[in-house]
Amino acid sequence: MLTPNLKDLPAGDHGFHIHQNPSCESLKKDGISIAGLAAGGHFDPGNTGKHEGYMGHGHKGDMPVLTVNPNGTADKALIVPHLKEVDILGRSIMIHAGGDNYSDTPLPLGGGGARIACGVIKQVEVSEGGQGSADNEVGTLLTVFQNLANSF
Repeated sequence: MLTPNLKDLPAGDHGFHIHQNPSCESLKKDGISIAGLAAGGHFDPGNTGKHEGYMGHGHKGDMPVLTVNPNGTADKALIVPHLKEVDILGRSIMIHAGGDNYSDTPLPLGGGGARIACGVIKQVEVSEGGQGSADNEVGTLLTVFQNLANSF
């Protein structure tokens, strides 16, 4: 299960995926700068090449649609049955401009379109009080999102 705690996003449904690379940098494709392109494609360790959604047998990085509330927040827990912590550490997590129909038709990769927010997933140590501590053995995931709107 993944519980986002996000804000300042456009309201509505958005494609939400784990991407292959631990980078949110822009790269050029055909001479055009594309936000978050360094994140690579959807995490697909089985090289299925299929976009079948979080309950299907395609990309392992497919997750349920992220629904952003009218106030720009997203905090609804999502079931991600194919992913474990070890799968996502050192990868990126991506929010797309549009929703996701879990198909490659009529548009590829669910039709989510542009990448609007991205974060690199890292493991950090936290103390029971929530403060970082090098001696603490309790690990948790910290996902830092970067708004990609101004990164062109």
